[in-house]
Amino acid sequence: MIITTTPNIEGREIYDYLGVVFGEVISGVDFVKDFAAGLSNFFGGRSSTYEDELIQARENAMREMEQRARNMGADAIVGVDIDYEVLGSNNGMLMVTASGTAVRFH
Repeated sequence: MIITTTPNIEGREIYDYLGVVFGEVISGVDFVKDFAAGLSNFFGGRSSTYEDELIQARENAMREMEQRARNMGADAIVGVDIDYEVLGSNNGMLMVTASGTAVRFH
C-alpha cells in the first residue's frame, strides 16, 4: 500500500475517497526508561531510550492506520499527518496519532 504525505500520487488517478483513517498509540514510559534518559540528559547526548520508544509508537500508529485503510478496500493513504502529544498527570505517557485519507486509484 502506498502511504504518502502528498495529496495525490504521481502517475495515478484517484477515483474514490473512502474517508479519513487513523492509527493511535498511547505508550507509557516506565521508571527504568526515565532513569536512563535522565542519565543521558545529565551527561549530554541523545536519549536512545526515548527515541526507540518514539520510533516504536510511530510505527505502530502507521501500521494501525494502514490496516484500517486495507479493511476499507483502499489502495493508498494520502495526506498523511503524524501528531505527538504528551499525556498524564506527570507527562508519563506519549500519544502518537497518524491520520490520512484512504483512497482507491486506477
